[in-house]
Amino acid sequence: MILFFSGTGNSEYVADRIGKETGDTVLNLFEKIRAQDHSALQSDKPWVIVTPTYAWRMPRIVTDWLLKTELKGSRDIYFVLTCGGDIRNAGAYLRRFCREKGLEDRGCASVLMPENYIALFKTPSEEEALALIERAEPKITDIARMIKERRILPEQQVNGKDKISSGLVNTVFYPLMVHAGKYYVTDACISCGLCEKACPLGNISLKEGKPVWGKNCTHCMACICRCPREAIEYGKNSQGQPRYVCPKKL
Repeated sequence: MILFFSGTGNSEYVADRIGKETGDTVLNLFEKIRAQDHSALQSDKPWVIVTPTYAWRMPRIVTDWLLKTELKGSRDIYFVLTCGGDIRNAGAYLRRFCREKGLEDRGCASVLMPENYIALFKTPSEEEALALIERAEPKITDIARMIKERRILPEQQVNGKDKISSGLVNTVFYPLMVHAGKYYVTDACISCGLCEKACPLGNISLKEGKPVWGKNCTHCMACICRCPREAIEYGKNSQGQPRYVCPKKL
């Protein structure tokens, strides 16, 4: 079974592609995480976890959910992390997760996809995004083939910088950056409520028709990027930038 978490669609697309290649079931974790639904799941095929990379590791929101949820059947698990650059030493923390969970790590692969982290980086135009996804297609196919053949995904080489990025930098990044303090809404808001529905943590509520953010944010960028009027901003960094939602679907 393929389990994915996706704020703006990159990991969803990769999960769907792998599902199509392997003939496996694909499950969106959005509603389960939002509802704090930790009911057991069953799969006779290896588990495949597809998520974005947050500060060079699997998002804590996904790690926490997986640790609380029983995965029955197969003890083999693969990880596929989408990223805008690289995943550094993420694999070491996934191996640690597997030991804690009693699962057999079958490797971690990265897929370079268009940047969506508008809170910090420049987002691509639709044309640029489609070109990036096209370049990612052979890698996705190769990963899917290895999973279907139940081969171990090749281990990525890491250096000291990689270890610092996934370790110390990740530890500092979350309390420093991962909060909703810089979100605000402009007069372009039409009170559609889509941002409230798009939040996997239920962190957005509407007051007098306008979104208000709480303290439980994971920085998935779903609210700001999926707003149909581009009425949500994140400080000054998002101003004038194209909003990113994966432009390619199966």
